[in-house]
Amino acid sequence: MPNTTGSCKTPAPSRGAGPMNGGTAGPRIVSFLPAGTEMVHALGAGALLVGRSHECDFPAPVTRLPVVSRPALRLEGLTPAQVDQAVAERLKSGAGLYEVDELLLRELAPDLVLTQDLCQVCAPSGNELTRALRELPRRPEVLWLSPQTIAEIHANLLAVGDAIGRGEAARALVAASQERMARVAQAVLGTPQRRVAFLEWIEPYFSAGHWVPEMIALAGGRDPLGRHGADSERVSWEQIAATEPELVIVAPCGFGLEQAAVLARGLAVLPGAALVAVDANAYFARPGPRVAEGVELLGHLFHPERCPWPHASRPWLKLR
Repeated sequence: MPNTTGSCKTPAPSRGAGPMNGGTAGPRIVSFLPAGTEMVHALGAGALLVGRSHECDFPAPVTRLPVVSRPALRLEGLTPAQVDQAVAERLKSGAGLYEVDELLLRELAPDLVLTQDLCQVCAPSGNELTRALRELPRRPEVLWLSPQTIAEIHANLLAVGDAIGRGEAARALVAASQERMARVAQAVLGTPQRRVAFLEWIEPYFSAGHWVPEMIALAGGRDPLGRHGADSERVSWEQIAATEPELVIVAPCGFGLEQAAVLARGLAVLPGAALVAVDANAYFARPGPRVAEGVELLGHLFHPERCPWPHASRPWLKLR
């Protein structure tokens, strides 16, 4: 359930150089996926990006790029339950959740398009994007990034690196990510697992899915409702309470820390459970380069005495 707030279209660049590519050698990239955008930047190739989705907002310079997709639904001001209902009704009707700016896409003339087909709510995919690409005078290469595990996130990083001529940088980035997560796992070795309820949406409640249960396990926790390598699923408050969690983590997909904290404050109290809101957008909802940092964050929340938080930011808020 991502944040589907809209974004204004910025003027299209000329064919010769996008706002950030300055003539840099390499493919012209349009990213419909925030995680893909982050990967390109992490590989030192942000200058190759010429267009982005409305949700691509990290690192900050990408917000200057032209926006090639926008939400088909206006969801501002809706409650999480209303968002869930509106999205479900739209999908049931067979309509897409996003609109692609086909004229802008044609002007940008990408050589490479990054997208996904894992989640219809996360980025344009399927009919709307396929149709837009089919209308282009020159068909770009399309790289589908649809990981369900940490290993597949790393495989996506390698694929992006190979596609943009940054294979060596990608291998180094994956090795560094694996090393960081291994350090957390080693630090918590032998400690009692923390019982966790990780919520990817509120009203209705959705459990942790895909790569998140693996992140929890590496950090020394266990989420009985988590679905490793599979879609998150709807759960009831009674199911959550029955797991007797020590820690309830509120990480609504597509939301930052401030929005997550607002939703967390509305939850009922579970005796014996701490309640923490986190920046889901940065560390959990996007399967990109910051997955290792997400494991470090969980390690600190579960076992702070063994896993100090090594960064200046504080992307969590303990509410009770």
